[in-house]
Amino acid sequence: MSVPEVIPIRHEPDHRTSTIGRWQGGQFFASVTAAFPEGWSDDDWQSQKRWCAVLHRFDEAGSHLDSRIRFTGTTADGEEQAITAARRLLAEWLDALPDRRYQDVAIAPFVVRFEGALFGLVLEEDEDEGEEDDGVWAEFYPDGLGLQAPWNGCYDT
Repeated sequence: MSVPEVIPIRHEPDHRTSTIGRWQGGQFFASVTAAFPEGWSDDDWQSQKRWCAVLHRFDEAGSHLDSRIRFTGTTADGEEQAITAARRLLAEWLDALPDRRYQDVAIAPFVVRFEGALFGLVLEEDEDEGEEDDGVWAEFYPDGLGLQAPWNGCYDT
């Protein structure tokens, strides 16, 4: 099965995709997540684990329009405070989306780098797989959501 041009992602209330859906201008994927800078080391990981509010917006066809990302603190500075601040900020951003509805989305792969961290929906490939597409999946960074065939919107964490 080939990789679709837009990857479906299922809305699951009270789970990792509870804040995805559609708005007057298209689709959105929003989350509070932790991001590590690319190339980070295990030394002092608590100061490198940065919590953030993220709002990615897409047009109706699933093409990336823009991303709003703000870091709210590190685990070393106080994880609970950083998460609470990110949730508050994300709630403000979501409230500002006209005609917001939480539901399934279908978006094209995209990449955004913000302050040294990777954000986006990236196609990955396992070099050891023999047949075409058997080892291909889409990974949503930094949320750690893996999507793969049969491309029905279900994800692995």
